Amino acid sequence: MDIISRLERIPAGSFHYRLLVITGLGWMFDAMDTGIIAFVLPSLAKAWNLTAAQVGYIGSAGLVGMALGAVLSGSAADRIGRKKMFASTLILYSIATGLCGIAWNFASLVVLRFLVGFGLGGQLPVAVTLVSEYAPPDKRGRFIVLLESFWGVGWLAAALIAYLLIPHYGWQMAFFIGAVPALYVFYLWNWVPESVRYLLDKGKIKEAHDIVCGIERRSGLTPVNEMIAPPSEPAKRNAFSDIWAPEFFKRTLVLWIIWFGIVYSYYGIFTWLPSLMVGQGYTVLKTFEYVLIMTLAQLPGYFAAAYLVDRIGRKATLGGFLALSAVAAFFFGQGGTPGVVLLWGSLMSFFNLGAWGVVYTYTPELYPTRVRAFGSGWAAAVGRIGGILAPTIVGFMLQGQGGFQMIFTMFTAVMLLVAVTVWLAGEETKGKTLDEISR
Repeated sequence: MDIISRLERIPAGSFHYRLLVITGLGWMFDAMDTGIIAFVLPSLAKAWNLTAAQVGYIGSAGLVGMALGAVLSGSAADRIGRKKMFASTLILYSIATGLCGIAWNFASLVVLRFLVGFGLGGQLPVAVTLVSEYAPPDKRGRFIVLLESFWGVGWLAAALIAYLLIPHYGWQMAFFIGAVPALYVFYLWNWVPESVRYLLDKGKIKEAHDIVCGIERRSGLTPVNEMIAPPSEPAKRNAFSDIWAPEFFKRTLVLWIIWFGIVYSYYGIFTWLPSLMVGQGYTVLKTFEYVLIMTLAQLPGYFAAAYLVDRIGRKATLGGFLALSAVAAFFFGQGGTPGVVLLWGSLMSFFNLGAWGVVYTYTPELYPTRVRAFGSGWAAAVGRIGGILAPTIVGFMLQGQGGFQMIFTMFTAVMLLVAVTVWLAGEETKGKTLDEISR
């Protein structure tokens, strides 16, 4: 029995859940640092007399960094390892977030948000690749959606920071707290192992064997003494053309459409949500209360997706959640009483973030080990292009007639288009091992 077969036979146990929590906390800090800017913008715009277009540029700057970070770190993770990239990107975005608290003008904040985005964009595809390569095949979908659920916890933390601190201590304090995750890197470095598949791909068979032996012991299995490496392809440097080879062409195209649409809608909606609600006449404090409630709705959305993704499959869960999020976005854009706004806003949040969990499950499954982080990074980077455009486009649409309603009609159309793409052209991966999907 080779090392990969041994790894895949290990049932979900304490090792897997510990890895999920440790990487999940890093994911939570990602979301917290991303969410903080959305809650800071209403106060910052007032303090600095920013135009709607300038507010959009601040949101887009972070997404430009995320696009570049996703491409470069995905390639680097396939060369130097998942663990090193996970740790280094965490340090980068945490320190850059703290420095945002001492930004002295619009231009300096844009530069610092770019650096935050670069670190965030680098960490996300690396973390999901690492967890997907350790998760048991029959539980992989659930594990990745649960990993993504930490994003909702991070946004909740950002909402609480905004609600409790910004009104009393100013917007700078929110950024200073965003630097705290840098201290987590010491714990992460001690407890997160390198990917077994990455080690084998680099010829480090003994190191991979030792890691699997350790997991076997913790799972109550007798370690296999024989050190058998699985068949491997000749090592070569990743090239952009690799993910457009005939066997990956359709997969890459579908993933790029999914990522562009879902990131465009998510960042267009949630980066602007507090500011949009203030623009509709709600006070800053009341807006934070409402967005906090909508953020809480993200968590059951993740858990519902985690339950469904390994039962009804990736396509049905992803396509269904996107379609329902589109419906909720449409009715949210019609406005109404506070109760109606809260209802549709919570449903939009529930289904949109549940869909995100499935996207992070689905993406790394569709590429083999040697290009898994590279392909996932490029898909995420294309998504960030959508994220870069969305905040700026929303900023300009707000200056026109019927801006609020038209904005959410646009997001409805985008999410419906992505849902149809998933249903018509997506490939089902439920219950298959990573090697089966690669073949």
